[in-house]
Amino acid sequence: MPGSKVGNSLRLKGPTTNRIRRHTAGPEPEERLTLEPTAVMPASPPEPARPPRPLGDLSRARVEDVVEAIGSHFAEQLGAPRTSVMRRALRELLAHLEGFLGQTWQERWEAAGLNERDRPVIDIAGDNRPLRQRLLTAVGLVFAARVVRPSLFAFRSYRFPRFTGWFRSIAADPLLEEFCRRTEQLTVSSPRQAKARLDIACVLTVYGIELKDLTAEGLLHYAVECRTHGLAGEDIQSGSFSGTLAWPVLHDMGHFPESVPRTLRGAVTRGQRPIEELVDRHRLCNGAVRDLLVDYIHRRCVGQDYSTRKNVIHHLVKLWWKQIEEINPDQADLHLSEETFQKWKEWLMVLPDGKPRLCVDAPLLTIRALYLDLHTWAVAEPERWAVWVAPNPIRDDDLRWFHLRRRKIQERTAGRTRVRQPLLPILSRHVNDTWHRLRDLMEAAKSVEDGREFAFEGATWLRVGTQEKTARPPIRAVNRATGELVRVSWLENLAFWQWAVVEALRLAGLRVEELVELTHLSIRQYQRPSGEVVALLVVSPSKSDRERVIPMSAELFHVLAQVIRRHRDEHGTVPACQRYDLHECVWSEKMPFLFQTLHSGTQRGMSTTSAWRMIRRATAELAATTHPEFADIKFSPQDFRRLFATELVNNGLPIHIGAALLGHLNIQTTRGYVAVFDEDVISHYQQYLAQRRAERPTDEYREPTRAEWDDFQEHFDKRRVELGSCGRPYGTPCAHEHACVRCPMLSINPKMLPRLDELEEDLVSRRRRAVAEGWRGEVEGLDLTLTFLRSKREQTRRFHRSGPVSLGIPVIPHQNSQVTDG
Repeated sequence: MPGSKVGNSLRLKGPTTNRIRRHTAGPEPEERLTLEPTAVMPASPPEPARPPRPLGDLSRARVEDVVEAIGSHFAEQLGAPRTSVMRRALRELLAHLEGFLGQTWQERWEAAGLNERDRPVIDIAGDNRPLRQRLLTAVGLVFAARVVRPSLFAFRSYRFPRFTGWFRSIAADPLLEEFCRRTEQLTVSSPRQAKARLDIACVLTVYGIELKDLTAEGLLHYAVECRTHGLAGEDIQSGSFSGTLAWPVLHDMGHFPESVPRTLRGAVTRGQRPIEELVDRHRLCNGAVRDLLVDYIHRRCVGQDYSTRKNVIHHLVKLWWKQIEEINPDQADLHLSEETFQKWKEWLMVLPDGKPRLCVDAPLLTIRALYLDLHTWAVAEPERWAVWVAPNPIRDDDLRWFHLRRRKIQERTAGRTRVRQPLLPILSRHVNDTWHRLRDLMEAAKSVEDGREFAFEGATWLRVGTQEKTARPPIRAVNRATGELVRVSWLENLAFWQWAVVEALRLAGLRVEELVELTHLSIRQYQRPSGEVVALLVVSPSKSDRERVIPMSAELFHVLAQVIRRHRDEHGTVPACQRYDLHECVWSEKMPFLFQTLHSGTQRGMSTTSAWRMIRRATAELAATTHPEFADIKFSPQDFRRLFATELVNNGLPIHIGAALLGHLNIQTTRGYVAVFDEDVISHYQQYLAQRRAERPTDEYREPTRAEWDDFQEHFDKRRVELGSCGRPYGTPCAHEHACVRCPMLSINPKMLPRLDELEEDLVSRRRRAVAEGWRGEVEGLDLTLTFLRSKREQTRRFHRSGPVSLGIPVIPHQNSQVTDG
């Protein structure tokens, strides 16, 4: 692989940061979530200068010579009985190939049609299972000995359980052995390590080369071919590639040049495409209009981000001119007839699946801007733009109902928020309980050795051993009552990140892009003059291109602290890694992202797609178990943001403060996020009246009397109750008639958790008596009290379950400064 060629083809577009501007909605979700198999480097198979012959040149050898060469090699390793079976299998296969024309075994193999897809030689055995097994063994041996060089289709037509071992034994390649040793040190499961070794053995067999001759282009060609044709379980929809685990191992060995990306994902991700290529994807017939659109987009999109540029191309090329050409193939310029335009507008109003298109204003406004820009530019540059000036087909009547459609969209959004508001606590409780249950199960399993039983939640479990040779072997357990095998560590890790994503979005109101771009440096602390330390979260610029700082609640701080603790327990620190921005199509610099996971043996920042999938998985689990109301409900990351804004404003926070927390430049944007309820309108109006009635001139204020001051101090003494303290403000009576367990103002003292257990036992006993006596009203009241009691107990345990978490925030002394960076 020539160094200059690789250096030029793999040169990225320079380092980037997570300071990215995003604007209106991007392309269709499928276009964002699907990775196109287009490599940043050329994918070409290597051509061997001299085919390897590890057992000598057997291409023209007699049947017995081939059998003797392979059998003698394995005689000492496998013993006489197994070697005898090998020899018999080889004779049967080679005898079959001798019946076809050709001077070499390769020519006979191809003449038999066995290099084609879905033409395995074992099919000649029919239902004879022993013969099928012997032929499978023989095929693997002739491949490993390089007697026959199969095509990729032919190789993937078989499932060889021991091919890698045979190949390594015959090749005796020190470089290949080093690769295999490195794969055994990866922190992934043994099956994935075995798949990486099989990928390399397959590449070397199919291309007829040794490992020293394997280039990055060759491995990329193998990965793309397997994914394109679905040969190894990968396809375009899955977004995965063969060889993803082998690539970084070869890169770390120094087998690939430094200019080659360290991961296969980095090699297949092309990044930002030029405008010409984005336009040509839609294959416009009119070359003149195509050139016009390319020039127009170049001029209009100067200084705009990549996602905005794709939106403009999507509206002008895909949704507009491509459809105009299908409606009227003879259309030569921008002068559209009324008939053509009306047909196009009818097409625009309906999606391909027959549903009405909800957002039609963006394409109309983009097309209208095109015509108006051409009118304006033609004055300054008539030689370039005047020939394209035409009457604007988008009239005022087409946009007259713009505000009405916008209001209907806001109404649908508000309705969506109202439907999801009562479901949010259920979703939050589900992800929280799921993670804590799996975490407790994992801790219980860790306390015993493999093969030992342990008790958990009243059931008996058996910890199952594993053959994994990784530094942290996975933990698995079997429920003795049901026989279910549970991948405890894998499920716990999945549940943790599911909990972290849902809770962080719920408590911070972040955009999903801002969530996945949070780093260890995003956590700051501010010391007030009183000495109080306030935790702050620095949100990197996203849609509004403005950095903002928001104070963290105790719950949000707990979530991020748990994320940091997890990284420190596994890696000693928060690892620095890269993440790929699906909107801007760029790789970030290596940064200590908080939301990062392991991908093919390499740490990588979480994508927005992964966050979407975790939320959908949580709602699907609820719909399938205890809450069927989630069956028709889909939560998106933006729903959490709208619910956050609604809760802030409806609880009395000034809307301009809410706009600052959400990162909105326009207060009207925040107003559109808030779903107002009827009871909120009434309560806010009553509060307004009470505030007006309470207003008095300043000269009417007086100093409090001794009795009034004593009453004020006595109020705080009376707030101390058995279970904790009451948070009701001064001057207000107890609205819940001292039913403290039911009162939302009660803050439980952790020391009183045993007392809550006693109260629960008493309430359960009383409920059994009420059920037996038929006191339905009493049962309803006791159920409500039990619900409040268990909720407050769980909340108190959650806040005090884990000890202090070291966030690793360095304390840097600054003179005359009270802010320290994280």
